[in-house]
This record gives sequence, structure tokens and C-alpha cells, in this order.
Amino acid sequence: MRYFASLDMEILVSQSYAKNMGLYGERVGTFSILSPSQEVAEILVSQLKIIIRQLYSSPQLYGARIVHLVLSHPDLKREWQDCLNVMSGRIRSMRNLLRNSLEEKGTPGTWDHITKQIGMFSYLGITKEQAQKLVNEYHIYLLETGRISMAGLNEHNMEYFVTALHNVLTSRKVNL
Repeated sequence: MRYFASLDMEILVSQSYAKNMGLYGERVGTFSILSPSQEVAEILVSQLKIIIRQLYSSPQLYGARIVHLVLSHPDLKREWQDCLNVMSGRIRSMRNLLRNSLEEKGTPGTWDHITKQIGMFSYLGITKEQAQKLVNEYHIYLLETGRISMAGLNEHNMEYFVTALHNVLTSRKVNL
């Protein structure tokens, strides 16, 4: 946000903290307005208040109170940061294991996008038919776009997943 603020233009930034704080469904996040003009910022805030009033009369506070408590207490904040490091480290580890396993098996395609992507989800780069085959024949549940949850992969199910994906990508016929 500091970089964009330095550009001397109006910026609207919406950030969700639901995943980072483990508070799904609690609407934890921020909406920030950056403007070099106080007058423009006030107009934007006024318009946002009109929109917000139509959505809800008073926002949920439970999630915000939890976030405030955690971030205001040094020990809780450190514990939260440690948990984030463990979780993000495990996902990076699964990305590396997935890519390496696919490459070692000789699965067709390039797999560097798996380790270049970040976050809890990854796009495999497969077709809708291939995704459906993973669901129907191997009971691996993913979106038709090939988007998978990296958090759902672990050392115990990785070999099954890689073998199934390899089989789907190397078969000539896709049965639906």
C-alpha cells in the first residue's frame, strides 16, 4: 500500500484476513482508501457508507475483537505468527513434493508453475475432462478448472494423487 500511496492517486484496497486468522465467515478484513485529496477521500467514504448501510446496519464484531486481542498481546501475536509459519511452510513443502514427484514420474507437461504459485490453492493446468476423470475414477475432488487445495495434500496421500494424475494425463481416452 505504501508503494501505491507514493503514486499520488486514488487507491481502494480490500484485504481479507479470514484465512490468516482462521476466522472463516467472520468478515475479518479491511477496506482502505488512499487519496492525495482529502475532499475526494471524504466523497469516497460517504459513498461507501451508503453502500454499507444497504448491506448491514452494524458490522460483525466477534472476529475483529479476536484479531485485536491476538495482535495486541505480544505472546498471542508470536504464537499466531509461529502457526502461520508452520502452515505456510507445510504448503510450500507439499508444493515442492508434488512438483518433484510429478517430474520424477515423468508426468507429461511442465510443473514449475506448482512451485511458482503461492497460497493454499494451486491450478494444475488440466482440462475439465481430466479433472472429471480424477473425480469419477480416483475420487480426488477438485474443481473442474483443475484447482486443488494444497492443504489437502500430505506425505501419506501424495503418491496416490501423483499416480492418479499421471494416469489421467497419459491415458488416450477420457471416460466420464
